[in-house]
Amino acid sequence: MKRRAALLLLLAAAVAVVAAAGGFAAQRSLALSSPAFATGTTIPRGYTCDGGQRIVPLRWSAVPLGTRSFALLVDDPDAPSGTFTHRLAWGIPATARSLPGRAPREGTTSAGRVGWVGPCPPAGTHRYVFRLYALRSPLPLRTGADREAFLAALKGRIVATAVLVGRYGR
Repeated sequence: MKRRAALLLLLAAAVAVVAAAGGFAAQRSLALSSPAFATGTTIPRGYTCDGGQRIVPLRWSAVPLGTRSFALLVDDPDAPSGTFTHRLAWGIPATARSLPGRAPREGTTSAGRVGWVGPCPPAGTHRYVFRLYALRSPLPLRTGADREAFLAALKGRIVATAVLVGRYGR
């Protein structure tokens, strides 16, 4: 009986230590950032239609267990004709922690082009939402797939999502 009580006390102490350190099942949250701008701030001109249309470089951390691939969606929810897709990218390996340029697979944007289309609001300041998806399996899409196919392929595959928001105005 004393041995059992001692074991239970030891187990309770171990659980308390693990809980204080974040718990057994504590899952870090996927985090997305860019060396070009901080979330909520202005996207530099060089990444827009008014500059060089360079691809915004991205970095991420705290990748959840079970991630087998990454995918990226960038859109402008403030576009006058409805949400405008600026980039669809997938096939990004689970070992990657950045995307400085092109992805293995790129989709067709709202501009009808494959690859990055920089911010180009007709007037005012718009938000550009970068969503990185950690996936439990790669997307079965060919290069050039559109937003509808991309979103359909995401269903049932998302382990975690991280968001970065930039702004750009004219």
